[in-house]
Amino acid sequence: MSGRGGRTTDRSGPVLLGVRHHGPGSARAVRAALEQCTPAAVLIEGPPEADELVPLAAHAEMRPPVALLAHAQDDPGRAAFWPLAEFSPEWVAMRWALEHGVPVRFIDLPAAHSLAGGDDGETADEGTGEQEAGDQETGEQGAGAAEVRIDPIGVLAETAGYDDPERWWEDVVEHRGGGGAGADALAPFAALAEAMAALRETYGDGGHDRDPVREAHMRLRLRAARKEFGDDLAVVCGAWHVPALAQRTTMTADRQLLKGLPKVKAAVTWVPWTHRRLSRRSGYGAGIASPGWYGHLFSAPDRPVERWLTKVAGLLREEDYAVSSAHVIEAVRLAEGLATVRGRPLAGLTELDDAVRAVMGDGTDAPSLLIHDRLVVGEVLGEVPEDAPAVPLQRDIARSQRTLRLKPEALERELELDLRKETDAGRSRLLHRLRLLGIPWGEPTRSRGSTGTFRETWRLRWEPELAVRVAEAGIWGTTVLSAATAKAASEAAGAAHLAEVTALAERCLLAELPDALPVVMQALSDRAALDADVGHLAQALPALVRSVRYGDVRGTDAVALREVATGLAERVFVGLPPACPGLDADGAADMRGHLDATHQAVGLLGQPDTERRPEGNGLRTRWAGVLRAVSERDTVPGLLRGRATRLLLDDGELGDGGAERLMGLALSPGTPPTDAAGWIEGFVGGGDGGMLLVHDERLLALVDGWLTGVPDAAFTDVLPLLRRTFAEYESGVRRTLGELVRRGPATAPRHPAGDAPDAAVPGFGPGLDRDRAAAVLPTLRMLLGIGQHGFGDDPPESPRPADDLTGART
Repeated sequence: MSGRGGRTTDRSGPVLLGVRHHGPGSARAVRAALEQCTPAAVLIEGPPEADELVPLAAHAEMRPPVALLAHAQDDPGRAAFWPLAEFSPEWVAMRWALEHGVPVRFIDLPAAHSLAGGDDGETADEGTGEQEAGDQETGEQGAGAAEVRIDPIGVLAETAGYDDPERWWEDVVEHRGGGGAGADALAPFAALAEAMAALRETYGDGGHDRDPVREAHMRLRLRAARKEFGDDLAVVCGAWHVPALAQRTTMTADRQLLKGLPKVKAAVTWVPWTHRRLSRRSGYGAGIASPGWYGHLFSAPDRPVERWLTKVAGLLREEDYAVSSAHVIEAVRLAEGLATVRGRPLAGLTELDDAVRAVMGDGTDAPSLLIHDRLVVGEVLGEVPEDAPAVPLQRDIARSQRTLRLKPEALERELELDLRKETDAGRSRLLHRLRLLGIPWGEPTRSRGSTGTFRETWRLRWEPELAVRVAEAGIWGTTVLSAATAKAASEAAGAAHLAEVTALAERCLLAELPDALPVVMQALSDRAALDADVGHLAQALPALVRSVRYGDVRGTDAVALREVATGLAERVFVGLPPACPGLDADGAADMRGHLDATHQAVGLLGQPDTERRPEGNGLRTRWAGVLRAVSERDTVPGLLRGRATRLLLDDGELGDGGAERLMGLALSPGTPPTDAAGWIEGFVGGGDGGMLLVHDERLLALVDGWLTGVPDAAFTDVLPLLRRTFAEYESGVRRTLGELVRRGPATAPRHPAGDAPDAAVPGFGPGLDRDRAAAVLPTLRMLLGIGQHGFGDDPPESPRPADDLTGART
């Protein structure tokens, strides 16, 4: 064995193949070296616990990118990944060995030690290869230590006169051919081993404190393999480790380094991975910023530049870009010309991007982001055989996915569900249960179509780290249903606030967990009885009322929920008026949110008067009384009084002139300007407040009159409040209000001689044009499902168009 860690034709010891993880050039070189050496066994840097999983790499259903996942059995959240792509040298070596019937052994530090080493509880991410020479380090540990670590590729690139280590490595390794026929496939590894040996002599372990321990274990495994298979071995490892493996040490010294290492019980399996997770920006950085490009370099049999630009042209055509064959030809010429001028053996991504920008993008960067996401990085999701080891919960999820025809995908997509269909209802249950278990495969989103309660829209995207979430959730049960039920019951018992319990009740209904709901309801009743804070009660009410509504939609018995929601609403009614007086600005803003939430909840609950309650004593009537009490109490902040008045007006609870009367009182000279401005914010604040002023010029005149009478000393105090209120309106509404104020009070409409104006219909201006109203009646009847003469079968006596329109509106 060469002292520099590599050899060419000498067969006196193992062949050390130093690589860069996830490098297509390294992968091609490893395959050529193995074909030349035909070793008796292949040793690979990785967790030894995965030796039994190697045969699965040859399974017909195994498709990279994949990753070895190791997690502590007692703490599944403590996990580590070893990702492998089709262009990873380790994957190529593994597949070559399986195809030739050669044993494979992993020689890195066992996952049992790696997972136990993080005392701070952070996730170890062994084997992600963020070190440019292939060093596999923890992905999330030691952020401070990483600043002083040596980047061997960076040092070599700087020595060669490059300011970009990535570009130097691509020029030297990834973009070079494999040499001609008869070339020594081991020569590149010998050269790289010599360079690494020089670096190790200068920098030692380069700040990688855990490397001596890992390399000691690798040497021990290498000695054991030599005893089992002889010296005819091939070792595939990070190039940084080659000098350490070639170093002559004693077995006693290596064992001493490993003595006393902490250890946990670890389980290892294969999980799907994605190209995006091989990218640096993903958080599981693998040392490559362009996995899609590297996959292309590895798989392209020839002319990689032409084939790449053909892919780019196809993608742009799919996105309606005008790209022709002539564009591809010119882009190829430009990219190759740039590579020649810049002294590169092959056009890289920089040259290709410049060529695409100039030729296909008309000098703009518009296509660049699309190309980067879809081709340079890519949205490839690997596949793992069903018989791969997995926790029972993972197997149940896989069965549900097959039954519901809901395949995991790396590319984000939207899924529209109709809960009236059995399959869609099952998909909704599965997604809601997984979210409750902390496995966010899907996230609910606002639908762009129907917003009915029978519709749901989900945004789906399967991320590799969800495999860790599944392992963590496995402690709750062996099936999705049992695990979600157990976790819901546990969360109900440990909830600290009433709103948490009501939100949990809603989630249980959405996930259809009938066995968990009684436990949650008991916790809800107990906490509601002890909580006297009206803010907490008001926060908890909306979720509970939505639960009642969704229970009705999904056919769930929600009688108990309705009773609890009704009792909670009544407690809010009693506690809210005394809680409003004396609040400061922040407290009033919070209470306004409670007012809106309670108002919406009462509207959804919509409990009618029953025989148990006298007429007029229903929830809606009682809530209207609460709003009146708030709107007429002088000690209540103006923001709340204005908001209560607006809610009453929207519900039609204020008679003729009621809103004007309350506004006149709020804007009277005796009211402090800031309090009056708060009243205006509460009354006309929000996106629809401007339309109220546009259509009711009496209210606008009151606001205008008050504003013009505000003293100069107080104007600067109320201006921010008013600007905040009116800034929420659309620009067209603000423009209309300005025109109305500029024009001044509207003049009375003139009518032809002999015609008296019709009385104003609520919601319409005075002097309704009956002929114009009659023209829209047929369409209005069709939309509302009304008969030719109204709701009844018999036509009314002498119907008038205005009367008919009023009846239709009512």
